[in-house]
Amino acid sequence: MQAVVLAAGKGTRLRPLTDDKPKGLVPVDGAPILTHCFDELVDLGADELVVVVGYRKEQIIDHYGDAYEGVPITYTHQREQKGLAHALLTVEEHVDDDFMLILGDNIFQANLRDVVRRQRESRTDAAFLVEEVPYEEASRYGVCDTNDYGEIVEVVEKPDDPPTNLVMTGFYTFSPAIFHACHLVQPSDRGEYELSDAVDLLIQSGRTIDAIGLRGWRIDVGYPEDREEAERRLQAAREEGETAPADD
Repeated sequence: MQAVVLAAGKGTRLRPLTDDKPKGLVPVDGAPILTHCFDELVDLGADELVVVVGYRKEQIIDHYGDAYEGVPITYTHQREQKGLAHALLTVEEHVDDDFMLILGDNIFQANLRDVVRRQRESRTDAAFLVEEVPYEEASRYGVCDTNDYGEIVEVVEKPDDPPTNLVMTGFYTFSPAIFHACHLVQPSDRGEYELSDAVDLLIQSGRTIDAIGLRGWRIDVGYPEDREEAERRLQAAREEGETAPADD
């Protein structure tokens, strides 16, 4: 399965860390954020990384070159920051089957494999890793509503009054049907082409989207304090692994 990584943003909320580098190259626990993303995707069996770059893109291309751990990398360029659906359309000509999608500013220690397995086994049109957050934080994310079968029936981007506290985490699998939906999306009130609006179009057309509950943790590295929290958790996980008893 191919893997798409969205890494075109400027990371303005991470300044001054992003004054001289793209967000994806900000170090977290000794490695750039994108390296953490790539490691997860390679472990999941990605046979190609399709990376959307923009702000200071040359630094990302120079750092990773044309392959990572033997997996080829293809770069596409989002020339204007017009939202995630707009970014996703830059990879359309390079993707020809179901694919993984990760937001390149997230760090996961979670059950991503469950999402990939659901996509492969059930051949749904999409599967999302979702988590419950405090209601007061839900308005920062794409908020999901689900039915009794664990299928997503509505997604609302950063609502003032969230209908639930179940939010998208930044890891998804999609069929190519998402590209047609992205073409139909109109700019939101923020002036962006929202991925959540494309997802809603999929739902309205009768497509099935499964919600997979997060086990473990993830950090959206949007602010310097998020980077510090991600480092703390990664270091704690490493220390726990070092002190765990060996298997028999």
